[in-house]
Amino acid sequence: MVEAEGRTFAFDGPDKLTPEVLETFPYEYPAREALVEIETDEWSCVCPFSGLPDYGTLAVRYLPSNVCIELKSLKYYLTGYRNVGIYQEHAANRVLEDLIACCAPRWMEVELDYRLRGGLHTVVTVVHGEGPDE
Repeated sequence: MVEAEGRTFAFDGPDKLTPEVLETFPYEYPAREALVEIETDEWSCVCPFSGLPDYGTLAVRYLPSNVCIELKSLKYYLTGYRNVGIYQEHAANRVLEDLIACCAPRWMEVELDYRLRGGLHTVVTVVHGEGPDE
């Protein structure tokens, strides 16, 4: 249980995330640069300050090195955030770190585009490596 603004909400901390569910498969064309783009509008986590849910769109773009991320396992991993209290900026960095550890890409970008709440729109973008146009 976490106390938030005088109310008690049951939500987990980031220690409950399960990056070990992420799986990969061999990328058979490692000499060829291929931009992989994955997007979902089903992103959800919990604001650790207010205890209220945050919703948005998550986009992952990456250049595979030797392996690609298996999509069903990615869905399981992302679903694990539903009940986790984590700040938006930290969520983007945590997803990036876990995906880098999973597939060791040449380059990766994670963008979390949160839905408007309280009149504020937040987009957090974090990057690893040098991109396809750099």
